[in-house]
Amino acid sequence: MDIGLLGLGAGLGAGLTIVGGGFGIGRLSAAAVEAIARQPEAAGEIRGAALLIAVLLEGATIIALVFALLFKLIR
Repeated sequence: MDIGLLGLGAGLGAGLTIVGGGFGIGRLSAAAVEAIARQPEAAGEIRGAALLIAVLLEGATIIALVFALLFKLIR
């Protein structure tokens, strides 16, 4: 396989991974802030759930980024 296409695929994969992770964390934080504004008494539970989801989303983003960059190193 051509190294140029492999590099292009790795770059696109890494870029889309970062954009998708940022979009997901942005939507999550917006929903958490809205939920806390509606029910301030449940702020602790909402914050904890949002933090757990953000950590899992960030972990999945980092794993996908590592896989995209590993494809670049195959050749």
